[in-house]
Amino acid sequence: MAGDDDIENRGGRVKRNGYSNHNTNSSSAYASSSAYVIEDTDSQWTSWLVPMIVVANIAVFIVVMYVNNCPGHRHMRLVGKCVARFLGRFSFEPLRENPLFGPSSSTLKKLGALEWTEVVVKHQGWRLITCIWLHAGVIHLLANMLSLAFIGIRLEQQFGFVRVGIIYLLSGFGASVVSSLFIRNNISVGASGALFGLLGAMLSELITNWTIYTNKAAAFFTLLVIIAINLAIGILPHVDNFAHIGGFTTGFLLGFVLLSRPQFGWLERQNLPAGTLIKSKYKPYQYVLWLVSLVLLVVGLTVALVMLFRGENGNDHCRWCRYLSCVSTSRWDCNGI
Repeated sequence: MAGDDDIENRGGRVKRNGYSNHNTNSSSAYASSSAYVIEDTDSQWTSWLVPMIVVANIAVFIVVMYVNNCPGHRHMRLVGKCVARFLGRFSFEPLRENPLFGPSSSTLKKLGALEWTEVVVKHQGWRLITCIWLHAGVIHLLANMLSLAFIGIRLEQQFGFVRVGIIYLLSGFGASVVSSLFIRNNISVGASGALFGLLGAMLSELITNWTIYTNKAAAFFTLLVIIAINLAIGILPHVDNFAHIGGFTTGFLLGFVLLSRPQFGWLERQNLPAGTLIKSKYKPYQYVLWLVSLVLLVVGLTVALVMLFRGENGNDHCRWCRYLSCVSTSRWDCNGI
């Protein structure tokens, strides 16, 4: 290994990373992605936060279905019968109302779904966080939790629960803010914005730690293709692509701030002879990326929050942005979505 390579070192042992396949599936159908293979598995972190988040999401969904209580709805005779009625109050809403096998929209709204009027007019800012833990149905939940397991566990093994937890939560928050700025007529739930944040962090981590990877160009373009495909799926109706974009952007910036790896010379400084010139902990370009990303992140979230709680509509400042979330075709119309 060259002396100026970046590496990660825990417990005094050096490890060099490669890239291998990773599968991800979000509410908008993740494709296969790439993640890191660490040769020295003994020096990895133990992943516990991501599994806990998965369990928490499942538990919240069970509580939502209990509160929903489909058989207790008086309007069921008008829209159809509950699905899987043998589950009792945990049975799903009629497929005409919710094709994802889940609760009613009114129940989701009651329990913390993201909705512009509730957040801005009624000052319920807590919905920017609670919506991340709600899911529209079993299909939605399974897709997002599989994505989280495949992406999050690997990242937590490399960087620890603190940094991955910060990226997940802040990306979900950023996704909610951007979604609220551009969507006013629908409610939004789900962890896909936070998952896009982890995907964005993977990309920025690859960029800022460029020198440690083999086949780096192939890994970079593969990740770009995966991101592009998933964002492209977001232009379908009823998919909140603004949340995906907001989460991805937040995670991408956080990756530069939180996931930089120190230089080899810095890690080996205690073993060098006295008087040897010790390198700085990070390379100059890593410091630049760290500073620029931190400023953009703080300024961006601050401006977005001010605009949101002032009641401004993001579409008034960006007329073409609506095409980022839905594009009308002969098969569907985006008006009112």
